[in-house]
Amino acid sequence: MIRRAAIYTLAASLALATSPVFACTGISLKATDGAAIRGRTLEFGFPLQSSVIVVPAGKEFTATLPDGGKGLSYKTRYGIVGANAFNEVAIIDGLNDQGLSIGLFYFPDYAQYAQATKENASRALAPQDFGMWVLGNFATVDEVKKAVEDIVMVPTPMPGLGSAKGMPADVHFFVQDKSGKSIAIEPIDGKVKVTDAPIGVMTNAPTYDWHMTNLDNYINLNAKDIQDEKLGPVTLSAIGSGTGMLGLPGDFTPPSRFVRASMFSQAATPNAKAEDAVFSAFHILNQFDIPKGSVINASVGGAQPEITEWTSVSDLQNLRWYFRTHQDQSIRVVDLKKAMKAADGEIRTIEMEKSTQTATDVSAEVKSMKQASNE
Repeated sequence: MIRRAAIYTLAASLALATSPVFACTGISLKATDGAAIRGRTLEFGFPLQSSVIVVPAGKEFTATLPDGGKGLSYKTRYGIVGANAFNEVAIIDGLNDQGLSIGLFYFPDYAQYAQATKENASRALAPQDFGMWVLGNFATVDEVKKAVEDIVMVPTPMPGLGSAKGMPADVHFFVQDKSGKSIAIEPIDGKVKVTDAPIGVMTNAPTYDWHMTNLDNYINLNAKDIQDEKLGPVTLSAIGSGTGMLGLPGDFTPPSRFVRASMFSQAATPNAKAEDAVFSAFHILNQFDIPKGSVINASVGGAQPEITEWTSVSDLQNLRWYFRTHQDQSIRVVDLKKAMKAADGEIRTIEMEKSTQTATDVSAEVKSMKQASNE
């Protein structure tokens, strides 16, 4: 009998053959000191022109409806740091001063938004409004789960996406709090569906529950090397290390990246402190970096190479948002408390993508081998 997971794999493969593959990948780690760490890559078929955005508490926002009308209105309770897109006051990825974080991930062909009506307008949010609303109002995953029961998500175009006027963004979301508890939030059949995400991993389409079922197909994978095995009268021996992960999918499709992200994050050696776990997350996310030219995406604006525009890691204990970009692989960090002080009550931005990579010249640091061994 064909297993359900295998059938789902075939169905997803057929769907993805005609869908754009914007390859964002998210992972979670936890340091032994209790710090929850969430990291992700951001890929897209064209530049999102992201900046770091700093949003103090007490700011008033009103969501925009598809017809330009007003949706849900609120005032932020918490300070926020993260990344925006297209110079909009929006959160693509970030955290608040309570240690709650959110990441927006592309969800092509699966996002199904509600129709905006007079009756639901006061409860309506555009996809690009959702991250700011979550981080501005809530401190824990449980609070978010309860709150989304009362809102609707409507297909308001995102300015800059596809054209100057924009188009609705097909997206879903990953939310994690400082305890490490995680959920996936997806617009399905006009409703906002919440799914527990105990492994702390996120990619793109299909739906989150499908990805979890698909993991059944990789039940054989293990970080531990396989030793000699008997095959009838023949002894089979490993020809190198890594045999436990033999069969791990290596392509850039969302199902394959979900499997890799799950295996790598669950196999990660525990780190004692938060900062060590942050750098460990960056090492894992190296495995999802797209070399320019390896993926050519023709879904928006003609064929062009997709790249990893930026990679971020959130330290939800110490309230720090780390990032690096395609142009500059050096890791930079925004300390939320320091950023709030510098913002002085106003919404501010920090450039992300204008700096370029440099190499440190260490040629003059030569020393004798004896001197080096004594240090």
